Order: sequence, then C-alpha cells, then structure tokens
Amino acid sequence: MKGRLYLIPVTLGGNDFSAVIPEKVLEITRRLRFFVVEEIRSARRYLRLIDRSFPIDETRFYELNEHTSETDIDQLLNPVINGSDMGLMSEAGLPGIADPGAKLISLAHRKKLTVIPLPGPSSIILALISSGLNGQNFTFNGYLPVNSAERAARLRELERRAREGYAQIFMETPYRNQKMIETILSVCNDETLLCIASDITLPSESIRTMKVSGWKSEKPDLRDRLVVYVLQ
Repeated sequence: MKGRLYLIPVTLGGNDFSAVIPEKVLEITRRLRFFVVEEIRSARRYLRLIDRSFPIDETRFYELNEHTSETDIDQLLNPVINGSDMGLMSEAGLPGIADPGAKLISLAHRKKLTVIPLPGPSSIILALISSGLNGQNFTFNGYLPVNSAERAARLRELERRAREGYAQIFMETPYRNQKMIETILSVCNDETLLCIASDITLPSESIRTMKVSGWKSEKPDLRDRLVVYVLQ
C-alpha cells in the first residue's frame, strides 16, 4: 500500500503552538518520520518545539524551495510511493499557498497519491475574515513586484479590481513593508479601504481597517513585522 501526504500546518511565529495547532494535528505530526520542508533547520526547530523528545536523528528531511529542480521534486515522493506517510511543511502557516509545496501537491495528485490537509493557521484567511472586507469575492495576489514602478502599477490594477467588488489580498516581506505602505499611500485613492493585519496570532498582533486617508494621518511603522494587506 502507498503512504499518504499530510499537509502539516505550523505556527505563524512564536512558541505558543498549543493555541493555534489542534492536538490531533500535533499527534499526526509527531508520528511522521519523513518530511518535505523549505528549510531543514527551522523544520527541526519546530518539531523540537512541539515535542522535546522528537527523534530528529531517525527522521528524513527533504528540502523543497525555489532552487529545487523539477527532476529533484519528482524524487521527493518516493517514501510515499514505497508505503510511508510523509508531511509537507511550510515555513509558516499552511503549505501550498505562496509556497513551493504546491508543486509537490500537484505531483502527488498526478501520481494518484492521497493528500490529506490538516487544519491550522493561515495568515491570509485570518486577515481576510478580520478585515470586515468582502469575504464572498476575493483574490490572493501573493507578493507584489519589488521594483517601485512595477509595484505602483500593480497596486493601481488591484485597486481597480477592488472597486469591482473583489477584496484584494497581498503580502510583503518584513524588511520591505515600509516601502509597501509608502507606495500604497501615494498611489491609492483616499476612499479605498485598507486592512493592515500585522503579526497575526502573535502577542504583537494588530489588525485594523481604515480608508487610505486615515492611514495617511496615522502612518504605521511596519518594519520587521509580518503583514498581510487587504484592499477594497
């Protein structure tokens, strides 16, 4: 019999895993001995966090990131094909969204393997449901362009779609957040609604929705914070 590919949620940061990861999910994670991860060191750290006695030395880790070749990806599911269960783990939250793990999930379906998603925190969904914006029609846009002119053009496009009734969700890396908010405030209409959801599930969590004009008068300091933006 073939094994199963479990989609393993991890925390969005911090050490209080019991508040965001269901106990049943923790039980499944603790019994797995094969993992595909973005970065082995952080995966080991998380497993030791949820179980101090986790047998790291008896566990096989395979890296999957933007540098992994298609040929290497094709080999990652061999343990599952040979009958072992495997966990796919992102760096934060759920795998498969804005995450290279989507390629492995697609491959698992092509190989007719069983894929089992496990419940856990998603900064994208948590930001949307707490924003008060349109949870019926929305688009997740991942990361916007790094180039300032391209980022501004992309934001104008997202704002146009938002006016059509679709909430627009996007992200940025912590060290570029300040440039992102500056671009938003310089490009978007004063009446456009913007939710800034920072450090979701962490002690420093802050979620607030205001018009762009309001953010201009209360410009936030987003340096080194984990932020999801929702525009409408």
